[in-house]
Amino acid sequence: MAAQSLLTESVLGWSIFTIVLLVILVFCWIYIRKFQSRQESEVVSTITAICALAIALITSALLPVDIFLVSFMKYPNGTYKEWAANNETRGQIEDTVLYGYYTLYSFILFCVFLWIPFVYFYYEEKDDNNANKCSQVKNALKYTIGFAIVCVVLLLIGAFIPLEPSPGHNSTQWEKVQHIFEELGSSHGLPALSFSISSLTLIGMLAVITYTAYGMSVLPLNLIKGTRSVLYERLENSEDIDEVEHQIEKLKSECKDGRPLSSRDRHNLQELEGKLQVLRRRGRHLEIAERNCCAKVGSALRPFKIILGIFFILVALLFTIALFISNLDKALHSAGISSGFIIFGTNLTNPLNELLLALQPVFPLDYILITVITMYFVLTSMAGIRNMGIWFFWIRLYKIRPKRTRPQALLFLCMILLLIVLHTSYMIYSLAPQYVMYGSQKYLVQMPLPGSTSENGTLATTKICDADAPEDQCTVTRSYLFLHKFWFFSTIYYFGNWAFIVAFLIGLAVSCCKGKKSVIEGEVEADDSDISDDEYVH
Repeated sequence: MAAQSLLTESVLGWSIFTIVLLVILVFCWIYIRKFQSRQESEVVSTITAICALAIALITSALLPVDIFLVSFMKYPNGTYKEWAANNETRGQIEDTVLYGYYTLYSFILFCVFLWIPFVYFYYEEKDDNNANKCSQVKNALKYTIGFAIVCVVLLLIGAFIPLEPSPGHNSTQWEKVQHIFEELGSSHGLPALSFSISSLTLIGMLAVITYTAYGMSVLPLNLIKGTRSVLYERLENSEDIDEVEHQIEKLKSECKDGRPLSSRDRHNLQELEGKLQVLRRRGRHLEIAERNCCAKVGSALRPFKIILGIFFILVALLFTIALFISNLDKALHSAGISSGFIIFGTNLTNPLNELLLALQPVFPLDYILITVITMYFVLTSMAGIRNMGIWFFWIRLYKIRPKRTRPQALLFLCMILLLIVLHTSYMIYSLAPQYVMYGSQKYLVQMPLPGSTSENGTLATTKICDADAPEDQCTVTRSYLFLHKFWFFSTIYYFGNWAFIVAFLIGLAVSCCKGKKSVIEGEVEADDSDISDDEYVH
């Protein structure tokens, strides 16, 4: 009976995970195809982008399965179910999740340090010259080796950082070396992989602060504000064209008698001709937008967009409040920087944490909510990238536009989204620490009866799992172990959360001050002649 119950609940958890996996693959295919350039579509870059994004989202989808398994080992009264009463059985179940993390995180390292760099540099070499395939592959491999070396260094650092006290000073050199290898073997390489993933998560944290925080404000406010009227924009554009043409004619009239233009006038003429070219392209795009059926459907759906925008801004404010409460809890009740600001459980009421704990027993409601949170982070991140573009410090490398994004830009996009989704695991932990660490587990506590002095005068009561629980009564999720293997990463993540809150508030203020966006926002700009923004008007 116990074995049948174990099989049923395991199959249920993994069946939902399989369905989510299929949904993720379909979403990634649609997502990449939407932004892919119609003129420069490449099979290899498309497959690479879809696979990289899918692996990141699947990794996030594994988190609710991890929480579900540790939660369903127990009854609501705090006792273990028959199939989970054995420590060995519980270990085997959690090892299944652990191997899933191993596999997916290994794929992430492979994508970030080998696959994506190779494909990116392969197409860069293709653009630079008309070299043959062998030369392209050789040059791409040469650059990719540098990324591979960084990966190996990170794995070695993570593997040999001492997490346990080393043998005493009186120990021989061989005993010290033996201790290192015993530690490495006993952890099954967990520190090495955790250190590498945590290093990538730091980069993801910077991307979240830059893109996601801004996207969480700009996406809902754009939905609420809507776009400008295409008729008004066409009229305004026509007036601008007439004005620029008049200025050009005025400059050219000064040299009708044969006199050459001054260098200043020639420079002004070139600027005006460039501006006129952009305005005429805008006119063509506005004409296409006016005839587009999607624009008319969008106008009909305007009330729905406003409601959706209000919902998104409320969700953003909920996340920000939950993150603030979580960080405040850590600041007040953790041991400080030296412990990575880690707390076990919650001391302040966190609304999102309470909501997830309430939904968790009714599987798969919490799974759906976590998936929605993850997809919300992806959509808001994409909105931030779409509005800001891909930057390297003050240099804009690429713009992301539907049907006009080059293969290299798509690879950059998926690399950023992959790193962002990596950091969402810690973000979700910050938003709901109790849920991510223990799920809905409870344990029994013997409390003395009032007025009783005998040992038998006790009452068994249930308590939500926390740091005070006996080690064999509460099982910690494997996701939590990955996130908090190294205290110094947790410290950086903690300060990163404060930076995220500040960036969101600044982005919200900027988005509120901006007016309505153009109906062809981002389609026509002065630097569209760059190789990253070739224009295709059909």
